[in-house]
Amino acid sequence: MSPDDATRANEILDWYDIHRRSMPWRPLPGKRIDPYAVWLSEIMLQQTTVATVGPYFTEFLSRWPTISDLAAADLDNVLHCWQGLGYYARARNLHKCAHIVASQHGGRFPEEEMGLLSLPGVGPYTAAAICAIAFNKRAVVVDGNVERVMARMFRETDPLPDVKSTLRQRADLLTPKERPGDYAQAVMDLGATVCVPRQPKCTICPWVSHCRGRDIAEKLPRRRLKPKIPTRRGAVYWIERPDGSVLIGRRPESGLLGGMMEFPSTEWHEGSEIEDILTVSRLAPLAAEQWSSESGLVRHRFTHFLLELRVLKGQVVAETPAPAGMLWCSIDSFSDHAFPTIMKKVAEKVLRIG
Repeated sequence: MSPDDATRANEILDWYDIHRRSMPWRPLPGKRIDPYAVWLSEIMLQQTTVATVGPYFTEFLSRWPTISDLAAADLDNVLHCWQGLGYYARARNLHKCAHIVASQHGGRFPEEEMGLLSLPGVGPYTAAAICAIAFNKRAVVVDGNVERVMARMFRETDPLPDVKSTLRQRADLLTPKERPGDYAQAVMDLGATVCVPRQPKCTICPWVSHCRGRDIAEKLPRRRLKPKIPTRRGAVYWIERPDGSVLIGRRPESGLLGGMMEFPSTEWHEGSEIEDILTVSRLAPLAAEQWSSESGLVRHRFTHFLLELRVLKGQVVAETPAPAGMLWCSIDSFSDHAFPTIMKKVAEKVLRIG
């Protein structure tokens, strides 16, 4: 590390000692860092804001205070507790990872990046973050905040994602051997509170004297224009018995929303408009006495596509058995199951219209 780079590292560590954000997974100064808490917070923070994660993190630790407790938990309970965080594959991988750490590593997380990368749901960023923050080992931690800080400080004008490797190299040069966990969190805090995307607070930045891109800060990092996301369409069936119970089933464990509960639906296809009621009703898992589409459409945006589901409501005769793999559920018991947001929207729309 050059003398200039060492100076920058010391400057931001001094700033962090005063301005560090308080978060439920960050221990107080002088307190031991729990690798389980670091891992749990980093998985939750993937694609999710700090403000959103806070209550979920606290609830998870209250229910499952150790990695062994989480490993022993029922997956349905984990998914249910995860509702609202989205990206449900993270919850499934969280549970798998807990099993592996508890059963194969004696309840202790690997302390090296390569070992961490072997765990489900742990990618390069998460492995580096755990390594640095939990075990105080030098690792290059680069998230969106760090990329923004590096792009501005070194005036990198090539667009993302082309410039990603360059930004990582810049971050590598500045990462110190001493206090690497604090340094990683310091740069992330700087990006989250000072070097923000709009109207950066350059006058209070500890690195302002080193920043080459201050005059064009709001334009950095540049990004390639994202293509318009496609729309997928399908139908979802709200099938009731006279006693008010509704047919639900579990999605396959693999794939989007894996393991979550849902109201039966058709496959979701891009491009084509949703077919007429008669055609779609023939794809339902049960034949209703009459189908109605008065509940209309429900829309939900996923990361890579927009989903439109036509809601078809139908009633079957009393004592109609549920098809294999499905069950009848009273509306009052919906809260006992892990439904993704799109299915909650379906329920809200049907119950609102009546």
